[in-house]
Amino acid sequence: MSSSRTAPYQTKFKRSTLAAAITLALLSTSANAQTATPPVAESPKTTTDKRAEDKTDTLALDKIVITGTAASGSKMKQSVSVSTLNADTIQQNNAGSAAEVLRSIPGVRSESSGGESNANVTVRGVPISAGGGRYVQYQEDGLPVIQIGDLQFATADAWLRVDSMLDRLEVVRGGAASTVATSAPGGIFNFISNTGEEQGGSVSISRGLDFNSTRYDFGYGGPVGTDTRFYVAGFYRNGEGMRNGGVNVEGGGQIRGNVTRTFNGGYVRLSFKHLDDRTPTLLPVPVRFVNGKIETISGVDPRRASFYSPYLPVDNTLTIANTRVSNNINDGLSAKTDAFGAEASFDLGWGLQVTDKFRNSKNSGRFIGLFPGDDAAPAVAGTKYANGPKAGQAYTGLANSLVAFNTSIDNADLVANDLKVNKTFDLGGGSKVVAGGGFYTSTQTVGTTWNFNQYYVETNGDKPALLTSASNGTPGFGGCCSNFIDADMVTTAPYASLAFESGPWNVDASIRRDELKVTGTVNQTNTGGGTAVGGTKYDPNLAQPINYKVSNTSYSVGANYQIDKNLALFLRTSKGAAFNGDRNVFFTDPRAFNGSSPVPVNEVKQVEAGVKWRSGAMSIFGTVFQAKTSETNIDVTTTPIKRTATSYDAKGFELEGGYRMGGLKLTAGLTYTDAVVTASTNAAIVNKTPRRQAEWLYQLGSSYDIGAFTVGANLVGTTDSKDDSPAGPISVTLPGYNIVNGFASYNVTPNASVSLGVNNLFDKLGYTESNDGRGAARAVNGRSTKITFKYTF
Repeated sequence: MSSSRTAPYQTKFKRSTLAAAITLALLSTSANAQTATPPVAESPKTTTDKRAEDKTDTLALDKIVITGTAASGSKMKQSVSVSTLNADTIQQNNAGSAAEVLRSIPGVRSESSGGESNANVTVRGVPISAGGGRYVQYQEDGLPVIQIGDLQFATADAWLRVDSMLDRLEVVRGGAASTVATSAPGGIFNFISNTGEEQGGSVSISRGLDFNSTRYDFGYGGPVGTDTRFYVAGFYRNGEGMRNGGVNVEGGGQIRGNVTRTFNGGYVRLSFKHLDDRTPTLLPVPVRFVNGKIETISGVDPRRASFYSPYLPVDNTLTIANTRVSNNINDGLSAKTDAFGAEASFDLGWGLQVTDKFRNSKNSGRFIGLFPGDDAAPAVAGTKYANGPKAGQAYTGLANSLVAFNTSIDNADLVANDLKVNKTFDLGGGSKVVAGGGFYTSTQTVGTTWNFNQYYVETNGDKPALLTSASNGTPGFGGCCSNFIDADMVTTAPYASLAFESGPWNVDASIRRDELKVTGTVNQTNTGGGTAVGGTKYDPNLAQPINYKVSNTSYSVGANYQIDKNLALFLRTSKGAAFNGDRNVFFTDPRAFNGSSPVPVNEVKQVEAGVKWRSGAMSIFGTVFQAKTSETNIDVTTTPIKRTATSYDAKGFELEGGYRMGGLKLTAGLTYTDAVVTASTNAAIVNKTPRRQAEWLYQLGSSYDIGAFTVGANLVGTTDSKDDSPAGPISVTLPGYNIVNGFASYNVTPNASVSLGVNNLFDKLGYTESNDGRGAARAVNGRSTKITFKYTF
């Protein structure tokens, strides 16, 4: 199942593919201009009119919401906490990844310190107790990127890239998401594509000024005739990334597009996506814990440390067939996708609307990240440099083991289909009822092969050299983690909703029945007995069958009362759940996954109430919330591996505001969370604030247009939080920090612009997590600057 690669990685994403797409887009410009036909409008459920956008409506309260709602309606009429970011705002935020985009959303806790992907994300005090986003769902155009949000080494953002195809991002927080998506009770992040309503496009090139990275972007689309339109976009990049490892870890790109055919009462849309990209994975780096505080180690700057290095050896790993393959450790995280999608909506008359969305995604890749396997300590007597400029010389400084988390993502394919039927009943006098129902199905394949080999290196975050040691290339952590899984996770989910609108009232109720059926095989080399040897040999006789079924019923009820066109109140209560993925299988009694004992479900109960208000150029969206979570979790980064059952209670409020006056635009967000562990099989954490949960999160964005010149800055911050350390659970302080990103752009001509973006302008050190098995912590990137040249047409 694993593949060998002994030569330096050569991306299969061809420059010629990108060049051909750009050429096609440019050549079609004149032909499309000659048609001079306006775009054909669709149902307000699927589009918004950019030309009619009210620039003073900074929170887009009048925009139609298409994510997480029982019936079509504007934010002002919906009992849903939802935020919208358009493509221009995202560009000004200098966001380099989906996780960095999400940092700008109130109520969202996005630990964007893992690189392009592998981010830990949650909403409103719902815990981050496993990697990835267990309680949220990343979507592209209304369908999930990956069905289970916290698959180990295969998180959804690995196959999601922000590029010129993005029209806007809609983020639904809280219980409204419980019944419109499987395993997403915390929220939905819906990245919505441009579908060519307006003719035009752009090409751009971005170059790091203080780091080695170059990226080329393009996008183009528009009407073709009177009832057809298209959009195509993509990017290609190459370089090291924001941390200097002396090797090109970045390489590859993406191309995707869609074509839409409209007709009276509906539309049909076909889409495609090809992703073949490679990026660094940033894991915790060596630090020291002293009296509950984190201290840095000389030579290791957590903002810049990279353990990718030209002096690391080829990693020789075990396959399920007990053969050996080799991988370049400096390949980082590679992600590949070939996807095809189809979407159709039909008005059948008599108020009956049928909509179906389908996507088949072929996903694969490899996760290679370097994790400290032990504490930094003086090198063993007699240690020498094993390679590099000082090969053969004695080494007497600090040293530590690095464990190469080398996981082949053999198969993460997802086939998903969502069929919806809505019937509108006109009650007269402007009142109506919309009754809806649907059936969602998906098959998520999980095929991964883990290998964790260790290497003894100098404690140096800048191109560390390998040191002499008999342990080099041997299984790390005692051979615990050479594992193989091949499983299919089949979801079926019928759902129904009822929405009532009359005068100032909008009331909705919905229910969803999710069933997850999992079948497959798992094998681990350290299961004991037979001929299994930790990390060095599989015994096929010890393979365990996976065969279990789990189900859950979710509900959501909400009401919105619009006092006038500028003021509305809403209330919602809900119950939802997130299913465990492969975390239910590894390192546990086989009865937990072979169907002979009940399988736990992670459940979230929520209540929220809010107000939406605007006056002139000012808009405010405020929500108070409570979220109670019960979950079972497994942490593979601890020794011994921990399995815990825990309950949480989080209360708080979030505020989102916007203001515009002339060329000045301001946005702000503030979230307060009072969270506590109410019960746990780990008694040491009961009555404490959950890991990495700060009381306050805040955002502030600003921009100012001065003719052809635009300047602005964005701030993202957090107060102190607590995390685990070798001294015990929740025993070290992660200091509060704020990160300022600045930007400036100048329109050289009406079509050509140059812009400068600076991330972490003041080079702040901000820790996002620590590790309880050894002295290690992870931090956000230090200051980085890039310049972009862009031409629109």
